[in-house]
Amino acid sequence: MPQHIKLKRGFTINLAGKPEKKVSDAPPSDTYALKPTDFIGMIRPKVTVDEGDTVKAGTPILFDRKMNSVKYCAPVSGEVVEIKRGEKRKLLEVKILADKEVTFEEYKQYSVSDLTSLSREEAQEQMLQSGVWPQIIQRPYGIVADPADTPRDIFISTFDTSPLAPDYTTLLKGQANFFSAGIEVLKKFTEGKVHVGIDAKAEVSTIHNDAKGVTITKFSGPHPAGNVGVQIHHVAPIGKTDVVWTIDPYGVVQIGKLFLKGVYDTSKTISLAGSEVKQPQYYTTYSGACIDKIVEEQIKVRNVRYISGNVLTGEKIEPDGYLGYYHHQITVIPEGNEYEFLGWMKPTTDKLSFHRALGLFSFLNSSKKEYVLNSNMKGEERAIVQTGIYEQVLPMDILPEYLFKAIMAEDYDEMETLGLYEVIEEDVALCEFIDISKHDFQGLIRQGINLLRES
Repeated sequence: MPQHIKLKRGFTINLAGKPEKKVSDAPPSDTYALKPTDFIGMIRPKVTVDEGDTVKAGTPILFDRKMNSVKYCAPVSGEVVEIKRGEKRKLLEVKILADKEVTFEEYKQYSVSDLTSLSREEAQEQMLQSGVWPQIIQRPYGIVADPADTPRDIFISTFDTSPLAPDYTTLLKGQANFFSAGIEVLKKFTEGKVHVGIDAKAEVSTIHNDAKGVTITKFSGPHPAGNVGVQIHHVAPIGKTDVVWTIDPYGVVQIGKLFLKGVYDTSKTISLAGSEVKQPQYYTTYSGACIDKIVEEQIKVRNVRYISGNVLTGEKIEPDGYLGYYHHQITVIPEGNEYEFLGWMKPTTDKLSFHRALGLFSFLNSSKKEYVLNSNMKGEERAIVQTGIYEQVLPMDILPEYLFKAIMAEDYDEMETLGLYEVIEEDVALCEFIDISKHDFQGLIRQGINLLRES
């Protein structure tokens, strides 16, 4: 019987615009992009192709000079049409004009393996060359895993509790055999356990049923119960000298496809969600797709914000921007650039509030009410006020308020003592959401992580 961990602290943001469990083929994008900015910790990216080169899906086109064994590969076959750079020649995107049709011949071919006889060294080499390795994230620090490390354990969360999060059962329907194969490959990298976190309240899931030799733990509670960092904290916390790996279910499936089919398959199901979408639903596309044709006929009004990912941790993109490497949803909400009379002082029941003061009567609403929220921060950055509220939305035995201040003071000993090794940006996103001082706590956490990495 799996262990059941019930979390009480947290806060579920119930937004309007949940996707209907209907899956359609997305209109094919003309261009796809691989963005080095998606890979936190990548310091010195090096492009290995030139504009005008023809590539196949799975062809290495990028690597980080600091960890050059890890290759970042083309998501589709086609022609490299632009290598986009920003200030100081910072590499922003490698754009590929996609072939009109995706066929097996348009994939770079890798070995199809017998998983029972496959060695760790063989598996690692193929994963490094093919483009699937960046799916593995190292804790602490939340960066692409170093292949030289042997992780204590590997953690996989099979559900997401963030706002308008897609349902993994829908995203991975029919992929159970690839998930099981991916698990078998991952088990070769650790002498510890492969932990799989599942939603205790969800219907019976089939994605992990055939996976052998994993430790399953059930979780229930408000967001961030689905965050893998929260799950690690409650199952087997990270010590200063520990290294654990995390990977989401899509990454596990992608590894399985690599060894069963011999290709780097970036096809994925994503959700288009949000209050400003006419028909929120799921679409099949490829990693790095341009969103223009997906959202073209689906938006109710024009003054909206497009987000690759969820509203708490996602990236703001343009209407012709590109889906992030780790993202499985596109969220569309109203742009909050209009003045609101009386703001938070206006008596109403239509606002979502963690604090009972906001909107005065908003706390009387049912927890099942769906809200339309815009991007307005309703204030500007000011001095941190000690309220003790951050602990109420972070179900970990750490003191976030003191951790934030330790980072600001660049107190290395305090940062370590207060639990910086256990968190990354997504774990403190709710602290940022409820913060009356309007601080960028996610950016602050990354600042602290970078200080520890460089020390």
